[in-house]
Amino acid sequence: MPHISSQLKARGTHTTTLCKQKRKFGPMFLLRDGTERSIRGKLNSTAEMPRQSISSVRFHTLVKISAHHETNQMSLQNLREQIDSIDDEIVELLNKRSELSVEVGKNKANDANARYFAPERERDLLQRLLQKHPHSPLTKDALTAIYREIISASISLQKPITVCFWGPRGTFTEMASRQRFGSSAKFVDANSIPDVFSEVEHGHADYGVVPVETSTEGVVPYTLDMFHETSLKICAEIVMTVHQNLLTHASSLTEIKRLYTFAQPLAQCRRWVETKLKDVEIIEVMPTTKCAQRASEDPEGAAIVAKAASEVYGVPLLYENIEDSVNNRTRFLVVGRNEPPATGRDKTSVLCAVKNEPGSLGRALRSFEVNNVNLSMIASRPTKNAPWEYVQFMDVQGHVSDDAVSAALTELRTHAIYVNVLGSYPEG
Repeated sequence: MPHISSQLKARGTHTTTLCKQKRKFGPMFLLRDGTERSIRGKLNSTAEMPRQSISSVRFHTLVKISAHHETNQMSLQNLREQIDSIDDEIVELLNKRSELSVEVGKNKANDANARYFAPERERDLLQRLLQKHPHSPLTKDALTAIYREIISASISLQKPITVCFWGPRGTFTEMASRQRFGSSAKFVDANSIPDVFSEVEHGHADYGVVPVETSTEGVVPYTLDMFHETSLKICAEIVMTVHQNLLTHASSLTEIKRLYTFAQPLAQCRRWVETKLKDVEIIEVMPTTKCAQRASEDPEGAAIVAKAASEVYGVPLLYENIEDSVNNRTRFLVVGRNEPPATGRDKTSVLCAVKNEPGSLGRALRSFEVNNVNLSMIASRPTKNAPWEYVQFMDVQGHVSDDAVSAALTELRTHAIYVNVLGSYPEG
């Protein structure tokens, strides 16, 4: 590198000692011609600069820093003022939207069959907004969450809705309920899946939310069995990604002697449990929040739970996301008296029984094949009326009002002892 003092002299600039200058002002200094120069490497101890130039460097440096700071502050303040102005506009528009929702509620009040929860309308609204604004900095999940609350508040202005879920608080079913109905709904918990159905049937709740299927363990039999006995309809489904967590007071896995859980969560974490807790006693308790309650009272106990259970019972999570599959999902059903119209992307659930004779089930299932209707799920459950007699729970793609689905069900009735359409509802 050329000698620094010679560089400065080449520009007609008198020099003074720069060693102190480096310590005071860092590697940047200002020449008299108004240009900045960067000094890299070691400074020559014999390079000199007039004291007047040192003062000039100090002054210009401080002015520059001050001006930059002031510009940033002005820019930040301007941005905040713009955000405040937009927030005012958002509230004004939300108020206008709320006034329209109130008018919609008045119109529905005169209709005995009016539906306040319209899952097909909500899905169409969200899809339209996402398609109209594909390049929004807001993610799909963020925009959905925002509008879920807007819709929830709008429904509550028309008619307050009560939702019953399989509790107690902190279960995945509560999380699914809040995800579907938003925080403006009133939520009540029930001790069992049959109690959820009972609360809705007796008018104590408008809707019930129950688990029906997991991606790892299959159907939830307690829910399927209730459809033999209820007149309620399935009016929506909720598909939620489920993360399982290990809740315990213990500070390490070696301190855990008992694990409180039940079939579904244990199946979702089986490999993890067999590897990490292979010698631990497994005690069956359900649902997950009761597992959390037992673990909260046992210093050597642990439970497989939703994250929300940790907050409810004040017990820390020792490990998070212990499920074996990253695609771990649970499907929930919303039951009530709604019968949503066709949307073009629907699902219909059917309960049927066939004669106990060779080929009867095959003939029944061919009703869907010949009418080009996709059968997406089938599960058998005992009738409980007689030994070794079963009913079939089936999901088919399409709405009961679709020509193909209607024709398939008509043909199914010719092969079955009975057919009960449990509901058609928007898929997903």
